[in-house]
Amino acid sequence: MRAITNGVHVPTWTHPSFAQLYEAHFPHWGHQPEALARADQLEDSAVWRAHQEAKTNLIERVNADCGVQMQLGAPIIGFARRMTGYKRPDLLFADMERLLALAQKHPFQVVFAGKAHPKDEEGKRLIEQINMHIRNLSGRVPMAFLPNYDMSIAAKLVAGSDIWLNTPLPPFEASGTSGMKAALNGVLNLSVLDGWWGEACIEGVTGWAIGGGGDGKLDADALYCKLSEQVMPLFYGDKKRWVWMMKQAISKIGSYFNSQRMVRRYVTEAYIHG
Repeated sequence: MRAITNGVHVPTWTHPSFAQLYEAHFPHWGHQPEALARADQLEDSAVWRAHQEAKTNLIERVNADCGVQMQLGAPIIGFARRMTGYKRPDLLFADMERLLALAQKHPFQVVFAGKAHPKDEEGKRLIEQINMHIRNLSGRVPMAFLPNYDMSIAAKLVAGSDIWLNTPLPPFEASGTSGMKAALNGVLNLSVLDGWWGEACIEGVTGWAIGGGGDGKLDADALYCKLSEQVMPLFYGDKKRWVWMMKQAISKIGSYFNSQRMVRRYVTEAYIHG
């Protein structure tokens, strides 16, 4: 039995600002996303401008839909997917004292989105709990839960966030694709090493891993430590390194975790020689 990791359709999930940038340097990137392997050669300023445009679009959507005004200069943590228990969308709120201490030292913003299956009562309760936390933290940590989750909202989130958070309970994440979409737009993944991220994570290069082995308390501690000791200090203290990582994410993830590679492997390894 062989495993073929999922991929995403590159033109669908690339923000127009990045699509224009790629088109100028890699004209066939949409059909041949392996060309994105050279994205690490893009100019820092061009990558940052494209990201700022995508981030502005997300901020505008949050303000329009939720009435929450977010700032371009503070990092946005994005979390959007099916809301269900094993994905642990509430892990960020496991220790409110540590969360608030982190926000005081390094201000950040969080945007959630997602839907629960109509019969998933636990998923529905998680959405209620997240919205309760958002209300309780109002005025201290800017947060929003975008309603009516669909592909349009997903596209804005995976492009406009600075950090893409994924906190599944191992080993239940079959693959996961939202982080692949985020990486196409230079968004850095901060994720539990489950599903596809076990293959894609190069620590401190394409993003960061959250360790803990699935224990909720240990995973929450690992999440806070990684945010406070590495992610936030880098965002505020070393923009050049941050943009370098953005380019590494595009070149190493976007060039490989795409639907073209996935289908090609299915054809050659499963359909023809299976």
